[in-house]
Amino acid sequence: MIQPWKKVVSTRAADLRIFKARWDRKVSPRTGEEHEFVVLESLDWVNVIAVTPAQELVMVEQYRHGSDTVELEIPGGLLNHPSESPLEAATRELREETGYEGRDAIRISEQLPNPAFLNNRCHTVLVQECVQRHPLDWDHGEDLEIRLVPVSEVPRLIVSGVIRHSMIIAALYAFDLWRRQQEHAPEG
Repeated sequence: MIQPWKKVVSTRAADLRIFKARWDRKVSPRTGEEHEFVVLESLDWVNVIAVTPAQELVMVEQYRHGSDTVELEIPGGLLNHPSESPLEAATRELREETGYEGRDAIRISEQLPNPAFLNNRCHTVLVQECVQRHPLDWDHGEDLEIRLVPVSEVPRLIVSGVIRHSMIIAALYAFDLWRRQQEHAPEG
């Protein structure tokens, strides 16, 4: 049976604004030997599945510095602080990035972006009946183009490589599973 590794010590390595790096020295429960691992600490992330009354997803096209590409994604971002809930963050990010708001925000999934070295979670929040009601409020590093995409087009966009951000694909898959579950849920 796989056992957790005992942490001997953690040492701060770097503060990289959205990540803080640390070195964890841990003991293998199988061998008893110590090993050092890098861990990137971050606040949790949120992805927003925003659906309009016409069954369109509110998406954003934006330039990504890491890949040096323009990507089609759903709205999202970091929680502002540890006490901000995923639902609060989703509502805020949707409004800031797109000006849209909706009703019945619910968290439909939670993923570990890369548990090998990241300590955070990514929450997928569904917001329905979304309409654009507010001015945009982008961060200084954001330059977005809002796109309304029919929900039915999402699988084709993923397969064709138009949507390729892995955490966005995970969120969209969670949304697809949620929708299937709703279709088969007993009434009442």
